[in-house]
Amino acid sequence: MLLGINAHFSSAQDRQLTIEDCFNPAFAVQGLKGVQWIPGSHKFSQIKGTDLVATDPYSKKDDTIVTLAKLNAAISNAAVEAEKPAPSILKSIPQITWKDEQSFSILVGGGLYVYRINNQSAVLKRSFGTNYDAIEIAKITLNVATVEKNNIRVHTAGQSRFLTDDGGNGIVYGQAVHRNEFGINGGFFWSEDGTKLAFYRMDERVVTEYPLLHIDTRPANETKLRYPMAGDSSHTVTIGVFNSFTEEVHYLKTNGPYDQYLTNITWSPDGIYIYLAWVNREQNKMELRKYNANSGELEKVIFEEKHEKYVEPEHGPIFIPSSNTDFICFSKRDGFDHLYLYQNGKLAKQLTSGNWEVTRFIGFDKSGENIYFESTKESPLERQVYALKLKDKDLKLKKVTSNAGTHFVLLNNHSGMFMDVMSSRKEPKKYTVYKYDGTVINEIYKAVNPVKDFKLGEIRVEPYLINGTALYTRTFLPPDFNAKGETKYPVVVYVYGGPHAQMITESWLAGANLWFHYMAQNGYIVFTVDNRGSAHRGLNFENVTHRQLGTLEMQDQLGALQYIKKFPYVDSTRIGVHGWSFGGFMTTSLMTRHPGTYKVGVAGGPVIDWKYYEIMYTERYMDKPQENPEGYKNNNLLNYVDQLDGRLLMIHGMDDDVVVWQHSLLYVQQAVKKMNANLDYFVYPGHKHNVLGPDRAHLYKKVSQYFFDFL
Repeated sequence: MLLGINAHFSSAQDRQLTIEDCFNPAFAVQGLKGVQWIPGSHKFSQIKGTDLVATDPYSKKDDTIVTLAKLNAAISNAAVEAEKPAPSILKSIPQITWKDEQSFSILVGGGLYVYRINNQSAVLKRSFGTNYDAIEIAKITLNVATVEKNNIRVHTAGQSRFLTDDGGNGIVYGQAVHRNEFGINGGFFWSEDGTKLAFYRMDERVVTEYPLLHIDTRPANETKLRYPMAGDSSHTVTIGVFNSFTEEVHYLKTNGPYDQYLTNITWSPDGIYIYLAWVNREQNKMELRKYNANSGELEKVIFEEKHEKYVEPEHGPIFIPSSNTDFICFSKRDGFDHLYLYQNGKLAKQLTSGNWEVTRFIGFDKSGENIYFESTKESPLERQVYALKLKDKDLKLKKVTSNAGTHFVLLNNHSGMFMDVMSSRKEPKKYTVYKYDGTVINEIYKAVNPVKDFKLGEIRVEPYLINGTALYTRTFLPPDFNAKGETKYPVVVYVYGGPHAQMITESWLAGANLWFHYMAQNGYIVFTVDNRGSAHRGLNFENVTHRQLGTLEMQDQLGALQYIKKFPYVDSTRIGVHGWSFGGFMTTSLMTRHPGTYKVGVAGGPVIDWKYYEIMYTERYMDKPQENPEGYKNNNLLNYVDQLDGRLLMIHGMDDDVVVWQHSLLYVQQAVKKMNANLDYFVYPGHKHNVLGPDRAHLYKKVSQYFFDFL
């Protein structure tokens, strides 16, 4: 039996990782901080130490924009001049937003300041206190919207006023709705000129209140969470519009079922229209709608998309520069996520096509005639960047990044440059500035290997075929690995397997973290496969699991396990499995629906019964429980508790508001009823869906020790 004990060695490349090392920032890949192109300049800003500097990509010379001490002094003086209390002293340069080449805005202590570089002074533009739950600042006018006790307050020139007064008790304003699905991550949307504000209003009063228990008081207390479970009543969302000129608020006339979805809110550049994606409760139909922002009337349905399984819009229209009518849309209508050009409300042409996906729209060049986007065209594991001329009849793609890996690009339209942030299994992180034509200007920064002094094994990334489909696998091997079969290694399978996730990429550590190397150092092979249902392989690859979450994913996991068991160095009697969230569901599924295949499992935050999970996600992939009783029954893990014959550790955060604690507690209850004593259980009080912060090292110490003890 292997012990979870690590010895330290002083010689180079002989060090052994500890659990604490795995989560120590000192051993994470370092990069540039706060990188942004400066408007109207060929330089970019970054934070170096306690200074904000401007870097020239040609000479790589840094010029100090402002020191932390001077910024603190300027902010304090600005507060005094405005007869406001000075905010607390900043300990580091915070996030800034460039207004122009000579000024940037900064949010400090409930005040919005503009720092002027030419005279090294700051001006307090808005003061709105610190009692807010959400905030959004208009880019041009610096108007500010905040949420205070579920109501919206706007701060415009010379005044501050509440737009709403009925927030609370199930009414929520200005925050993300629909449980953050459909790409939603906020609740405010300023028009481009900053004079109009669109905002979400969510009425949750018909949604069941769910209790979350807190043990830090005597006696314990609870808070209530509005949590809409699959098949139950959902919330109602509407969209308000505030006009700072007329000071009026009205609502878009989005007439329809109370539980429809309103997503991807986008302003036309002239601020006259609002575009949104309307999705029905069944999530099998989407309409891109155009509303008049002044009257709230529906102007036109630009297009609609239907699918027998589901639709899932995640991006709003991307307007062509200098046009209020022409835009680019993402769509999976041909089976892969591609770009389409619309002109005057009509489809003009499909811009990209093929058995690959556009994963990110980056932007336009200065002329607005060329677009840049990130895609999987080279490989599902990579992210390369391409340019495309919109008026090109042949729509030829020009690849502007090189070297296998994942590339993240920042465009500078003023100077025709872009910064490429690249990572691969061999390259932790590298920043290079190019001209738009691909000419290298300079390598700006190259990260050192943060774990070069540790004795680490090989990482292999390989495809294998199952039913004619290539699935990608990732294998962490122990140092001094013996492939001849003279040493038999136990295997820990790390699994996620659910929608919107891709575990394996051509990036540093192949998308994993140092815990994988830690386990390999302790004599384990750590293996992962991205099964069908996971992301970036096309719609058919992703939605094949519809109405049966868990079933086909297990087939792929079991097929991959048979693949790795064929190697002579694998101890097929000692296979473990570990995952969190959907991965916790998969871990429990594999341990109980195929008993005897895996000896040990650790399931974190697992979904156990899909009818206890949220409406938006569950009904997309499983339909309602009333519509798909067999699918829910077959993948309800409470039905398989008596089949657990290996050791299973289940872990849950007590305050989990994503996969509520009830899931794993029901599993414990059923294990007791079935007299199955193979289940072990651990709870993290005060933690939500994941165990973060200092306690994360404890979590992985617990996970690792379970494998050391029983595998």
